[in-house]
Amino acid sequence: MINIQEFTKGLEAEFEDVEPGTLNPDTNFRSIKGWSSMHALIIIAYIDANYNALLNGADLKSAQSIQDLYKITIEKLK
Repeated sequence: MINIQEFTKGLEAEFEDVEPGTLNPDTNFRSIKGWSSMHALIIIAYIDANYNALLNGADLKSAQSIQDLYKITIEKLK
């Protein structure tokens, strides 16, 4: 089972403009510096590649925080 800290750290590593240790589960991922649709694709690809869970546009639209993404990912693993 994945934990939120590993999930957050792994996601953080995917973004070039994010300093290590700056994201936390409560971070609104859309507030990441330079946020664009490319970041959304990075999130989808990261979760698919690392957790074998496929998020869609509706999943991303319903999520605000990294914690929300984590919860959606866990649900898709069930």
